[in-house]
Amino acid sequence: MFQSINPFDGKLTGTHTPHDITDINRILEKSDQAFRNWRLTTMEEKSQLMRDLGQILSKEKDKLGRIISREMGKILRESIAEIEKCAWLCDHYAQYGPEMLETESAPSDGTVSYIRFEPVGVIYAIMPWNFPFWQVLRFAVPTILAGNAVVLKHAPNVLGCAKEIESLFREAGFPKNLFSNLFIPVDLSDTVIAHPLVRGVTLTGSQKAGKAVAAQAGKYLKKTVLELGGSDPYIVLADADFQPACETAVNSRMLNTGQVCIAAKRFIVERKIFDRFTEELKIQLENLKWGDPLDEGVDLGPMARPDLLETVNRQVTKSLEMGATLITGGKVINDRFYAPTLLTHVQKGMPVYDEETFGPVSVVIPAGNAEEAVRISNDTSFGLGASIWTRNLELAEQMAGEIEAGAVFINGMTKSDPRLPFGGTKMSGYGRELSHFGIREFVNIKTVWFK
Repeated sequence: MFQSINPFDGKLTGTHTPHDITDINRILEKSDQAFRNWRLTTMEEKSQLMRDLGQILSKEKDKLGRIISREMGKILRESIAEIEKCAWLCDHYAQYGPEMLETESAPSDGTVSYIRFEPVGVIYAIMPWNFPFWQVLRFAVPTILAGNAVVLKHAPNVLGCAKEIESLFREAGFPKNLFSNLFIPVDLSDTVIAHPLVRGVTLTGSQKAGKAVAAQAGKYLKKTVLELGGSDPYIVLADADFQPACETAVNSRMLNTGQVCIAAKRFIVERKIFDRFTEELKIQLENLKWGDPLDEGVDLGPMARPDLLETVNRQVTKSLEMGATLITGGKVINDRFYAPTLLTHVQKGMPVYDEETFGPVSVVIPAGNAEEAVRISNDTSFGLGASIWTRNLELAEQMAGEIEAGAVFINGMTKSDPRLPFGGTKMSGYGRELSHFGIREFVNIKTVWFK
């Protein structure tokens, strides 16, 4: 039996019966049947249903936001903002998705030739808990609009959110079984991936999970899209607009109590302003308030699970033992929270340098100039996002071309946006979500040629 536990007070919020092999086969067969009919539905009808889903999300954002906060500890205003972003996603694809899938002319040696974008079938999604609605819908909305069906294995601690998402698709009028949940343990994922009715797999999660999924999918020639987290650099040069750079740094790192794949995690600061930036960051971090995520005025909620709290505390403790300097934080609070933490004198080989820190932990690393900042930025196995702060836009553009990442934001916080492709390089995964690139990940790109 899966259990949902409120990370703030430890109380049980729901129980969920696991599916077995028989259930898996039944759900996938029904999903495939739904796909066979859905692919024939007109784009106008698909778009209207997606628009209706967006309206329901907007209408029910307060209720849904509370479900998020109770299941994984996100502060309420951020949970509601997550639902609002999902509604925007639905509206965006309802408006622009049809033209992204329109047949394209392709001149050739034939009298007529063109390219069609056709759905492929049932897509299996393995999704994390940190943005329990957004992570699912940013994949599912374009994938379903393209004509596919979706089967979701959500994280075990947010299965209440998973149930709500499935209900929302039905409430909006989508066909039954077009979006379905699978409540299964990790060891049954291989069975799902191997199933002949599953035509593709997407995962947002750890490198370990990504390698396992890619290996199993490759064995059966199933396409995959993987988003595997990051250790994003946040470069601040001496000529940057200082106060906005500091304020955005805190927001970028502490959103969702630091449990964000694309959060700024390594602050790489030009030496001329290193001490000033570090002191300002310390002041702002110490002013953050932690508490019940449903209370107004709270900036940080609890860590989503006890094991996550233990991991981030281990990373910090080990790094301090290896010579890092603690500026603030570095401790567990009330067995559920981790204090906003800032470290300096961080070196390669330390956990907070080499690993992704999934919690409210920041490191500040000095750089002599822009060139050294880029080198440090790329000195990681990850490559998801990056931020550059400078008034020299020509230099920023040059640096953006040299940084190994799926996205680089200049004088702004790295974020996902339905209008822009989202994904990484190196060990942060491959493939893209969002924009027209995302809606075309799970389609058959078919050439048609006439003599």
